[in-house]
Amino acid sequence: MPKKVYTGKVLSNKMDKTVVVAVTRLYQHSLYKKTIKSVTKLKAHDEENKCNIGDYVQIVESRPISKDKHWQVIKILGEGK
Repeated sequence: MPKKVYTGKVLSNKMDKTVVVAVTRLYQHSLYKKTIKSVTKLKAHDEENKCNIGDYVQIVESRPISKDKHWQVIKILGEGK
């Protein structure tokens, strides 16, 4: 089974080797057909502490690294402010 790959924006980089990434997804409500925006916060492993707040990053599913951390940063797509 292939690993999930998401793109999101870095919200926090205060932890050592960890960033919090907001992944936004749009979906349509099954009954009312309204488009809904859902934001999920995921903790991702950033080995070299390269990510800054506002950066757009690509993350991939991985083995559990800690209690809440199950994702790894693959690459930085765009620089933040």
